[in-house]
Amino acid sequence: MKLTMYTDYSLRVLMYLGTRQPDEKVQIDEISEYYNISRNHLTKVVHNLAKLDYIHTVRGRGGGIMLKYKPEELNVGQIVRNTEDNFYIAECFRPDNECVLTPICGLQYVLNDALNNYINTLEQYTLQDILPKALMR
Repeated sequence: MKLTMYTDYSLRVLMYLGTRQPDEKVQIDEISEYYNISRNHLTKVVHNLAKLDYIHTVRGRGGGIMLKYKPEELNVGQIVRNTEDNFYIAECFRPDNECVLTPICGLQYVLNDALNNYINTLEQYTLQDILPKALMR
């Protein structure tokens, strides 16, 4: 399974924030420059992460963003579930599935098992487990 860029960017933002001091505010521009990702893309990601209650945003002069929870309290599997728009890894997973083989095909069950194992593996880790050591302060 491949994560969308949106989920990838969400994880990168959380990882970056997770390497900062708990009360340290970070600017989107700083993250954008570090990862070489469009500021516009990151603004959308940050907005959604705030809606999902993973980060706290402070507007205005001296504002910025910071994690709302400790890195060890944020589950990677849950983050992925909340930031991926769907898990349609094959036609048979789609609500509008039109595959003629679906009623007689066993692939759907195998792929579903693989998908569940993938998510279950991610759920065994917290943000703390995946923080890049080079960024740690």
